[in-house]
Amino acid sequence: MRAGRGGDLARAGHHAGAGSGAALALDGGARGVSQGGPLSLARHRVLALAAIVFVSLVTPRAVWSAERANGYVLDWDSGTGKSYVIPAAEIVGFVGALNAFNRLVIDEDTYGTDGHSIWENLHTAPEFDNDPFHVNQIGHPYQGSIYYGLARSAGLNYWESLAATLFGSFLWETAGETTAPSLNDYVTTTLGGSFVGEAAFRMASLLLEGGGETPGFWRELGAAVLSPGLGFNRLVFGDRFKPVFPSHDPAVYIRLRAGVTLTTSVANAHLSPDVQEQDGSLDFYMTYGLPGKPGYTYKRPFDFFLFEFTAVPNARTAADAIENLTVRGLLVGDKYAVGDNYRGVWGLFGGYEYLSPQVFNVATTNFALGTVGQWWLTRTVALQGTALLGVGFGASGTAGRHAERDFRYGVIPEPLLGLRLIVSDLAMLEAAGRQYWIVGIGKGASPHADEFGHERIDRGTVGLTVRVFGPHALSLHYVVSAREASVPGGGDRHQSVETLTLSYNFLGHTRFGAVEWRPEEMPRR
Repeated sequence: MRAGRGGDLARAGHHAGAGSGAALALDGGARGVSQGGPLSLARHRVLALAAIVFVSLVTPRAVWSAERANGYVLDWDSGTGKSYVIPAAEIVGFVGALNAFNRLVIDEDTYGTDGHSIWENLHTAPEFDNDPFHVNQIGHPYQGSIYYGLARSAGLNYWESLAATLFGSFLWETAGETTAPSLNDYVTTTLGGSFVGEAAFRMASLLLEGGGETPGFWRELGAAVLSPGLGFNRLVFGDRFKPVFPSHDPAVYIRLRAGVTLTTSVANAHLSPDVQEQDGSLDFYMTYGLPGKPGYTYKRPFDFFLFEFTAVPNARTAADAIENLTVRGLLVGDKYAVGDNYRGVWGLFGGYEYLSPQVFNVATTNFALGTVGQWWLTRTVALQGTALLGVGFGASGTAGRHAERDFRYGVIPEPLLGLRLIVSDLAMLEAAGRQYWIVGIGKGASPHADEFGHERIDRGTVGLTVRVFGPHALSLHYVVSAREASVPGGGDRHQSVETLTLSYNFLGHTRFGAVEWRPEEMPRR
């Protein structure tokens, strides 16, 4: 069991009332911040932390200075100027600084690693941990995306950056904590981190690319927020990593949505928490590399990807504020055509999904075979669709009090089907459904929680968006989320939430994202 295990970058919201603001910025646990201690010890701790942070920042710069004599400047096409040493040094420095911060400010027992604890972890098989759901399923993918972004922005390709992320995860699980390595953390940090990290890197690069030869301050700041590793390397290494990753001009659909959500139906008998009947909703959606763009190819991982983030500002805790985070990208595949009016892309997709519809949670890191395509039904009406069948590793559980808490880790078969009917630039009708079958062992408050079992989660969405003028539109979306589970020691759980959301939408320049490739129609677009 790992009840005392820390949670890396994710505990800010979980401990908002239990420790100092500085401590909450990186890592924490239910233990809170140690109190008291001699003044001299506190000074030594501050000095030690400052020294470690200084070394973590200076070491990569020193490596760059040594390489600078060779005149290296990154070239994305040839690979000239990329570095394996710089991101490796950055990852080591980041892990060291994070461990030192947690050790000095939060909990010396959990983070007081030494040669003995490292040796023990090297000889201990990874196991499932019992950390809070959002720590494992949000915090670790984000921490992995930091490792990934440092490597990717140093010129490494997707697969090389994935290896660097695995290195960072191994370093943290082995030398960052005294507790046994976590199997679920390895998966979410490495694979989930690479999926989230690549999508963030692509979005940040697209933002910089739109600024021409010299992106302005706001574009640089926005890129750094999206991909901190990219922002760090551009700031610290000057011209070395200034060249922007070439997007090759993908077809992009972007939508920013703000609205009000009404919970129309809830089934959560005898379980907490009470749901919010009315709430705000903020949603960002982006599809990158939509099929059909003449001349665009899919030779690199994530030349096609989807990113969606939904937040509920009125949530009870910071951890509950994320209702949906979905990243799905094409890892290996190619484009295809059927006749004159259909274009698509097919292959192996990698994805990370996190859903938290108030009463339960589900998260998965997955791989799927499938296709994304567009069919022109008439001159002005297009049908876009997604069909995927995959399998993932992840977890699900009740979002309730500690005594009600249950988690199930395991293999998750998951089909997905989505359709969008686009009527010129006037309106869009969309529907999507996804299902998760979780088969595996459990964790939780019940003494029988670790028994093998299974459960099913369904998520369905229907929406209508109508453009009012320019990029401005209004939409109405209905979402149903349902969970059927049997919890050892906790009985059967039938949980569901139905919501209706009325929103204002700000659309990108492609409006609803229909891609035009027909020669006779392209002059009209």
